Amino acid sequence: MSKRLISFVIPCYRSEKTIRGVVEEILELHKSHMDDDYEIILVSDASPDNVWSEIQKLSQEYPIVRGFELAKNSGQHAALLAGYKSSKGDVVVSLDDDGQIAVEDTYKIIDRMYEGKGFDVVYGKYHVKKHSSFRNLGSKMAGWMGVHLLGIPKNLGGSSFYAAKRFIIDEMCRYTNSYVYLPGLVFRSTKNVDAVFVNHRAREVGESNYTLLSLFSLWVNGATTFSIKPLRIATFLGCISAFAGVVFSIVLIIQKLLNPSIQAGWASQMCVTLVMCGTILLLLGVVGEYVGRIYMSENHSPQYVIRQKTDFEKDD
Repeated sequence: MSKRLISFVIPCYRSEKTIRGVVEEILELHKSHMDDDYEIILVSDASPDNVWSEIQKLSQEYPIVRGFELAKNSGQHAALLAGYKSSKGDVVVSLDDDGQIAVEDTYKIIDRMYEGKGFDVVYGKYHVKKHSSFRNLGSKMAGWMGVHLLGIPKNLGGSSFYAAKRFIIDEMCRYTNSYVYLPGLVFRSTKNVDAVFVNHRAREVGESNYTLLSLFSLWVNGATTFSIKPLRIATFLGCISAFAGVVFSIVLIIQKLLNPSIQAGWASQMCVTLVMCGTILLLLGVVGEYVGRIYMSENHSPQYVIRQKTDFEKDD
């Protein structure tokens, strides 16, 4: 029986001080699971620090480490997809570069994939997420969006630590549009997904790279790329706004008929105008977001651009 190949794909951004520790944890894990072969793919997402130099050093020190650098920052999900397209593993494991994920829990996830009838994707979920309060709030909002707009089950936890079988990765790599949102790609490919509890460690170096703007961009990405529910919500809001306008107009007419001396209220007219105009602009913005994404996709904007690689050619 041939050995199973496990591919670890790690997007790297501002992690020059942590990525070596993560790689060495994976190497230690390999020593206790020699029945499997490993490859480690590191993707520098145009990181402004010296993480690319560290990736090059790791590639020279350890033959199973390969890496490449993106020409511009394309986001965590696009960087992961770039790594997936270069991976060869029967199972692909995704994890972060900050050292907060307990790598020794990898086989909790992999073993769960092959229990019973098996699962196509298994996520690691945390009893307690040891992120900052801001990051935890962002994760909760992203989880809410996934549940209500994409139909993702609540019990999965929304972790970036997960494993997927090869055919799922291949299906995800077929996606060529500009806007990459990996949970959407997973759940349009399969519903045979599960989760297991894993450990989450406190951050020892640096802070989260997610900002309010990047989190908002990620939510919009997922909501508008893999769901039409925002359009339905916009339609519903438009109907409510129109109905409220009609009711308010009827009330004003009745008041005028009952008391002809009532003067026309400039303030009330301005309030109605502002509410109606604001609603219209909001709905146009939602529609415009979809139209803009259609344009960008038809324009074949790249998901990412690779600047350079480390010894990919020798294996390919």
